[in-house]
Amino acid sequence: MVSKLFAVALAASSLVSAQTFTDCDPTKKSCDPDPAFGKTVDIDFTKSNGEDYLYTLPGTKVTYDKEKGAVFSIQKETDAPTKASHKFIFFGELECTVQAANMQGIVTSIVLQSKDLDEIDWEWTGGDNANVQTNYFSKGDTTTYDRGGKHAVANPLNQFHKYGIVWNQNKIDWTIDGAVVRTLNAADVGDKYPQTPMQIKIGTWPAGNKNTPKGTVEWAGGYSDYEKAPFIGYYQNCKIVDYAGGNDAASGTPNAKEYVYGDKSGKWQSIKIVTGDGSDDDEKDETTTSAPATKTTAAPKTKTEEASETETETETEKDDDDKTTSTTAAAAASTTLSSVVVSSTDAAESTGASATTSGADSDSAAASTSAGAASTVATAQPAGGMMNRANMAMGAIGLFFAFML
Repeated sequence: MVSKLFAVALAASSLVSAQTFTDCDPTKKSCDPDPAFGKTVDIDFTKSNGEDYLYTLPGTKVTYDKEKGAVFSIQKETDAPTKASHKFIFFGELECTVQAANMQGIVTSIVLQSKDLDEIDWEWTGGDNANVQTNYFSKGDTTTYDRGGKHAVANPLNQFHKYGIVWNQNKIDWTIDGAVVRTLNAADVGDKYPQTPMQIKIGTWPAGNKNTPKGTVEWAGGYSDYEKAPFIGYYQNCKIVDYAGGNDAASGTPNAKEYVYGDKSGKWQSIKIVTGDGSDDDEKDETTTSAPATKTTAAPKTKTEEASETETETETEKDDDDKTTSTTAAAAASTTLSSVVVSSTDAAESTGASATTSGADSDSAAASTSAGAASTVATAQPAGGMMNRANMAMGAIGLFFAFML
């Protein structure tokens, strides 16, 4: 773990984003399978910590409020409370009810990211109480920052709104309170389209620190005033839907258990889906069937007789680790998400973050959004997406060495 943490610290200390770092890039070598959600999961943080599905990264702390849900509190420059999913979605939906942290330089984020560094983001900067940002990346490409979008929303730092991502083989929709504010069509960007299965991460992190690169500080709205801490982002609930390689929940592969990269192309058509039969038998009787990766019809079939109703499960229900059968779906893709600050959960141990529970206040009521307002696509983004999280980690390198002692 020492060597891994050191590698993570070095990666985070450069201006190259954490998006360019991964524990295992399946476009370069063979990687372990990614566990699949394979179903729909509803997590209500006002009633549960949701740890069965979204665990708190080691070295960080998240508390819970009965009205506002999960409390992501930043008290000092080294805090970066983060929760990450144990499992992955291969196309699907994510919708979280969020009230972003209210302080310039503090970023609240929802991130989907894969092992080969495809990424889909929501990001709020604490100095902007009228907008939210969206972004996407493909295979860790940060050569340009012209993929970001900015979208009007009413009072996001003091009110809850529902922010969603609907992602399939053909397009990505970003939604606010159910209304689509941005669409990215796969046909418009070709190989730059995020298409491998993703892990989920949510949290807050400080981009307005004194040691943070100037461009990142400016993007985040300025330097943070820690005399006014804590700065708190709230996540009231999250809904996760795994399409298991399909274009919607009904057309995905039933009982998906794992996603496996079939080759090094990083294309969704190459992904194999391992399925489970729900038994408790530890013995595995696996078979693998193949479909030509170049045929789009190799995706999970959409005929109603072959479709499977997505299982809905609350955060208190457990997944079965059972006997599996391996099948290949050209529509499936697999991913392991890098950490929000760095792409290893071990690296999060170096943050030593803490959080405090804050009582509910009158601002917790959900408000209507101006989601129908025109969205603008940024032409320049000096430190958007995972770039910001990497730069933030620079301030935690000293903490890394303290952790090693």
